[in-house]
Amino acid sequence: MGDQVTLHEVISDGITVDSEKHASHTYSERARRNLWLQMSRMGAYSESNEVPIMVHGEGTHVYDANGVQYFDGLSGLFTNALGHGRTDIAAAAAEQMKDMAFFPLWTYAHPRAIELAEKLASLAPGDLNRVFFTTGGGEAVESAWKLARQYHRLRGDLDRYKVISRDIAYHGTTMGALTITSLEGYRTPFEPLVPGAVKVPPTNFYRATEFGDDLEAFGLWSALQIEEAILREGPETIAAVFLEPVQNAGGCFTPPPGYWQKVREICDKYGVLLVSDEVICAFGRIGTWFGGQKYDYVPDIITAAKGITSGYAPLGAMIVSDRIAEPFQHDDTTFVHGFTWAGHPMSCAVALKSIEIIENEHVMENVQANEEYFHQSLLTLRDIPIVGDVRGTGYFWGIELVKDQATKETWVGDEAERLLRGYVSPEMFRRGLICRSDDRGDPVVQLAPPLISTRDDIDFMVGVLHEVFTGAALRNH
Repeated sequence: MGDQVTLHEVISDGITVDSEKHASHTYSERARRNLWLQMSRMGAYSESNEVPIMVHGEGTHVYDANGVQYFDGLSGLFTNALGHGRTDIAAAAAEQMKDMAFFPLWTYAHPRAIELAEKLASLAPGDLNRVFFTTGGGEAVESAWKLARQYHRLRGDLDRYKVISRDIAYHGTTMGALTITSLEGYRTPFEPLVPGAVKVPPTNFYRATEFGDDLEAFGLWSALQIEEAILREGPETIAAVFLEPVQNAGGCFTPPPGYWQKVREICDKYGVLLVSDEVICAFGRIGTWFGGQKYDYVPDIITAAKGITSGYAPLGAMIVSDRIAEPFQHDDTTFVHGFTWAGHPMSCAVALKSIEIIENEHVMENVQANEEYFHQSLLTLRDIPIVGDVRGTGYFWGIELVKDQATKETWVGDEAERLLRGYVSPEMFRRGLICRSDDRGDPVVQLAPPLISTRDDIDFMVGVLHEVFTGAALRNH
């Protein structure tokens, strides 16, 4: 585990070392009483299992209320791209707040939103030049489905309302975005959802039942599943296809060669909009600004958030091609949609500063330079019997855990629960590593460290995983 730092040293508020445990316990007690944690089993926290309280961040590390240091191996939630404690980003936020705290983008505009829209248009592939701001990723996805529906209506295609997305994929939790999401555990409590969700298989080559020995043929098969779904539902009913460049849920499913090009061809053939959901993947996570630069495709719409501000302020964006925006630029036509806080001046100022840092400090080049080292380091885990697949790209990797490497037998139900929540997650945390253990699909552990992470950081993460996976293998065999 990393060096321990006293709470007094971390937050300099006069709390002594002797009071650390008391402070942590008090915070946890207060959290249990009033704070409703998101996506969390609230009943799991008790006197003996306290809520982890993070009080400080510095660079690639965070510190809890007991003064313990952790490596932020998930960038918060795929968000803290530049690490914690950037005073230059804080200064940009403060300057904007002193100049003008807030003004909406309803009818009006302000300089920071204009400047950021120009910058995003310059970075996005093709003719994606129109930027509609939101406050987060789920709102961006919600906006994209609504835009696709209204776009088709303006063109006279009144029956185009359905959306195609991949199995296991996560796209957000608002009612529309949740409909596009393909995780039953997230959907069932809120059904009935918005009508029109159509699902196709993910690009999970490790568990391919078709063309499992031929990656390119599997990629073509995967893309053709979208065409089959369009034909099955009726092309006149399909508004859009929503896909991530690299699918998050399920564990970093990368696209096979030619996949995106075939999907683009299919969408064009049937007049369906192609939405690239890059809430996680954009702004350097996979080594490029957007997925189009990595995998050579131009979507009709990009949805983005998270890394756009490097986690220093909430902001999301829907970036739209000129062709799709064109019908909304005439007469009294309005995209009847918006959010009060969308394009907040301070958030836009923070995003501009974050993008400037990524460019000036060659952050993208750091990801590209270390991508293969990251991959090869993770492959060394394959000598542990429970490690099945290693997949991903850039600074976005998943390790799938299996009962048997030869047969790829997976962990299910209570077994998966005991493996991930009963051992792997707490043991990683105990050793000072924060990352994700995920059973949305087959059990995986995901790593998505800050984009400034070094090879020493990669070595630390892989070293912790080697210890934990070895321990899990001994417990289960």
